Amino acid sequence: MKFNVLLLDAYGRAQERVHAVLGDLTPEQLAVRPGGGGNSIGWLIWHLARVQDDHIADSAGTEQQWLAEDWVARFGLPLDPQDTGYGHNPDQVDQVRVRSAGLLRDYFDSVHAGTVRFLRSLDEADLDRIVDTRWDPPVTLGVRLVSVVDDCLEHCGQAAYVKGMLGRGGA
Repeated sequence: MKFNVLLLDAYGRAQERVHAVLGDLTPEQLAVRPGGGGNSIGWLIWHLARVQDDHIADSAGTEQQWLAEDWVARFGLPLDPQDTGYGHNPDQVDQVRVRSAGLLRDYFDSVHAGTVRFLRSLDEADLDRIVDTRWDPPVTLGVRLVSVVDDCLEHCGQAAYVKGMLGRGGA
């Protein structure tokens, strides 16, 4: 099996889980914060999409879908356009109020489509390319791609758990 096929499968599973979690949740359900302070489904899915968008665009040398397709305006969040949710405090998590599950799903699907295009363009030698020198050791593209899909799946699981707490079933 080629590595591209394996990565496409993993990222495709994340997309399936995002769709399953979002279902037909209302904006109110997307905003519920477990225990009053946990991360909401809306924030979790928005964050995983933003991180995937940011990291894949950076690795591919392209513009983020969030900016290129003006999702910033469509979401209308009171956050910096470059914000991915990393390190958000409780007040910032509260600011991520999503108008509909469909809007969030559409943004994620746009990010996923960009990821698929990028993954299909790679060859094995690309995986060793250094994409982030802020870490020791520096991060290769292969490590970054695994890290992003791991983050997506982890947050999908958290969102499914919150959905179950709402009595809406998991993903």
